[in-house]
Amino acid sequence: MKKDTMYNTTEISIKQVTLQDIQTLQQVSKQTFYESFSSVNTQENMDNYLNENLSIEKLTIELNTDNSEFYFAIEANQVIGYLKINMGQAQTEFQGEQSIEIERIYILSNYQSRKIGQLLVEKAFNLAQIRNAQYIWLGVWEKNTRAIQFYKRHGFEEFDRHIFLLGNDPQTDILMKFNLR
Repeated sequence: MKKDTMYNTTEISIKQVTLQDIQTLQQVSKQTFYESFSSVNTQENMDNYLNENLSIEKLTIELNTDNSEFYFAIEANQVIGYLKINMGQAQTEFQGEQSIEIERIYILSNYQSRKIGQLLVEKAFNLAQIRNAQYIWLGVWEKNTRAIQFYKRHGFEEFDRHIFLLGNDPQTDILMKFNLR
């Protein structure tokens, strides 16, 4: 994958997130999660999730976790989305040392449908190849049909399900994977 790719005549770059970026990471994490799921969840559950799971403290722990990495998608010096991957014991559900988890891909709503998600998936594939992974896996909410179709178009196939707790609402995620070998 090229470091910088052109779409709609605007340059999109991918940059690894550091602790110096924690405020920006929190802002884009909260905004993209809220934009993605607030219309189909209660305000109480959204607030609980945003405050507990996307706090500065929690994101700092995630950034400091060995084998977890965040990457920003940037256009015109503005963060417009991000990717989080996990390897080894950092995976949310350990799938083996030879797998990489895409835990999060989120794009600001104003930038969706511009192939930025594709850029971030390509980044994950590139990282998986560098690390000689056998497959990439992820979880996607069963009601997020747009994301499920996106991943299917990129060759991911369903292999299991698990529960994702949003506030006090247990939701089912479809687990999908892409075999690299």
